[in-house]
Amino acid sequence: MAVSENRKEEIISTSAKLFKERGYSAVTMRDLAQALGIKAASLYNHINSKEEILSHIIIAIAEQFTEGMSIILDSEGTSINKLEKIISQHVEITSNNYNGMASLNNDWMHLGEKLDYYLDLRRHYEDNFRSILKEGVSRNELKNIDIEVTLFSILSTLRSLYLWIPKKDDINETRLGGDLIEVLLNGINK
Repeated sequence: MAVSENRKEEIISTSAKLFKERGYSAVTMRDLAQALGIKAASLYNHINSKEEILSHIIIAIAEQFTEGMSIILDSEGTSINKLEKIISQHVEITSNNYNGMASLNNDWMHLGEKLDYYLDLRRHYEDNFRSILKEGVSRNELKNIDIEVTLFSILSTLRSLYLWIPKKDDINETRLGGDLIEVLLNGINK
């Protein structure tokens, strides 16, 4: 069973890379098989469809974000502390899986039967993020700027990390997280 699970993980990892490079729609099962050095028919011994692969990639990451957000919400501290943890979580998850993050950001609409589940996870995550921002404004920890603009600005930056991180050879997650926290939460004013 371990060999089968290892092969499945290899299929998922290789698929995530190809989906990032070419886009989900452009990749065929034959392309995946060729990249893995196996026959296309052999793929079906491990996985049922390309959509199933995409689902594994996206849902695993979305659940990781959701679980992290639950821990952050339950943690002690100010809204600023919670936002810092959210930013750090995005840096960590993206650094460890930027290929999968490309699918999460670009290919989620192809999830088929898992689409509603994914959209619920995403909506719940954004609602929790929004509630932390609102709490910060109400506690006078954050400027009273439109919550939707703030949410959009922070999430847009964090969601695009998958494009930027692979281009950097010497990424230090801790330093990157700290710099993003500084820029996103404190701005660049002297």
